[in-house]
Amino acid sequence: MPEQHTHFGFQKVPLSEKARRVAGVFDSVASRYDVMNDLMSLGTHRLMKRMAVEATGARPGHRVMDLAGGTGDLTALMSPIVGDSGKVILCDINESMLLRGRDRLTDQGIVGNVEYVLGDAEHLPFPDDSFNSVAMAFGLRNVTDKEAALRSILRVLKPGGRLVVLEFSKPQNPAVRSAYNAFSNIWPKAGELIVGDKESYQYLVESIRVHPDQSSLQTMMEYAGYEACRFHNLLNGIVAIHTGSKP
Repeated sequence: MPEQHTHFGFQKVPLSEKARRVAGVFDSVASRYDVMNDLMSLGTHRLMKRMAVEATGARPGHRVMDLAGGTGDLTALMSPIVGDSGKVILCDINESMLLRGRDRLTDQGIVGNVEYVLGDAEHLPFPDDSFNSVAMAFGLRNVTDKEAALRSILRVLKPGGRLVVLEFSKPQNPAVRSAYNAFSNIWPKAGELIVGDKESYQYLVESIRVHPDQSSLQTMMEYAGYEACRFHNLLNGIVAIHTGSKP
C-alpha cells in the first residue's frame, strides 16, 4: 500500500518524513527564534500571546500545558497566574527548542512550578483528564496529523477544560491579505541574514499559506469532540485565537 503524503510547506512529503523535516527547521532556528518572532510580527506576537493566555481561563492552582511551547513565552505568562499551588508543563517535540525554553525561563527566575516534557502533540505522554487548559501558540500548523493532535489534547483535558490555539490564519480583507503576503515574502531573506537559514523560513511562510482557514479549523475542533468552539480574528485574520472545551 503506497505511503500517504502530507504538506511540508508547498511540498508533498511522505507522512513519515514530515516530523523529521520540521525538527530540522526548529533545530536550525532555535538560537534566534525569539529575535525572528519579533521581526516577523513587528512585536505584536507578545500581545497576541497575552490574549491567548487570558482565553485559557487559567486560575491559581490550575494545571496547564504550554504545548509546542518552544522558548516558553506562554509558560512565562501562565506561571505567575497558576502560582505555587499550580503547575505549568512546557511540552515540545523538539529538544533544541525545549532546552532553549528551559534556559531562558530559568534565567528569568521562572522556576518551581514549571516542568519540561519532551512530547509529541499527537501522542501526549500524560494521563486522561490531567489539565485545566492547554494552550498552543503557532505550533499546530507544524503538526503532521492535526486531527490526531486535537484528539490527544482532548483526552488529557479535564471535563470542562479548555483548548486555546493561537495560529496564523487567513486575512479577511483582500488588501490586507495582499499586503501581508508581500511582507511575509521577505521573511526567508531576513532569516538568511539574521539566522543564516533561508530555507527554514521559506518553510514557515509556506506552512502558513497551507494551514486551514478559520472556519476549517473550527470544524476540525468540533469533529474532534470539542464543544463551544469559537474563533476570534486578530489583525483582520492574519492570526486567530481558537477556543473549544471538553464536554
